[in-house]
Amino acid sequence: MTSAGRPQRDGLSIGAVLAQLRPEFPDVTISKIRFLESEGLLRPARTPSGYRQFTQVDVDRLRYVLAAQRDHYLPLKVIKEQLDAASDPDQPARALVGVDRLPTPEDFAAGHEVRMTREELFAETGIDQRLLTELENYGLVRSGAAGFYDQDAMLVARIVVAMGEFGIEPRHLRTFKVSADREVGLLHQIVGPMYRQRDPDARERADEIVRELASLSVALHTLLVKTGLRGVAGG
Repeated sequence: MTSAGRPQRDGLSIGAVLAQLRPEFPDVTISKIRFLESEGLLRPARTPSGYRQFTQVDVDRLRYVLAAQRDHYLPLKVIKEQLDAASDPDQPARALVGVDRLPTPEDFAAGHEVRMTREELFAETGIDQRLLTELENYGLVRSGAAGFYDQDAMLVARIVVAMGEFGIEPRHLRTFKVSADREVGLLHQIVGPMYRQRDPDARERADEIVRELASLSVALHTLLVKTGLRGVAGG
């Protein structure tokens, strides 16, 4: 018996799992782990009294799910399909699915907070003052209150530079911004009421829904563009 009068359990408590994951995933919470369980991403055992018992395999699966979301923006449905496709469900997901072998774009540096000056942004992305001014005028990039630029600004600048090699200029990208703003409005209608609730779990679930819908929106947009271009080429 433990000092609290509860039976000693094999496996890890949800708090112990959280402690293992927090150094690599600072934003993970108990509510997040419960949400992923409710979505079928892991199935920890339960004691007769209902306490969760996590194994190291469960922890590895969680680590894979969190890394796939953070580094590759994969929807949970896709992540679950990858895990379900594993040949041996009793082996750690990292070894089965090969998260270490997945390409990790340097643009999506794992969880590091980016806070750079204008000059650092120039050096990091290859844009200049004129191009940055255009991006800001079109609402594609913006700095924070203190004048620093975050990771999103850096990524947008890099993408714009890459697209510029194909002759696409910032003024051509206004349609992307308009489309994104419309998507934001649509998603806000779905999650807005959840964010207004006082329940922390409701807000946590709203955050997850936003991430999931954002991933699905990117996937849908990519497919529609590919399909449209294929139609043009075929026509």
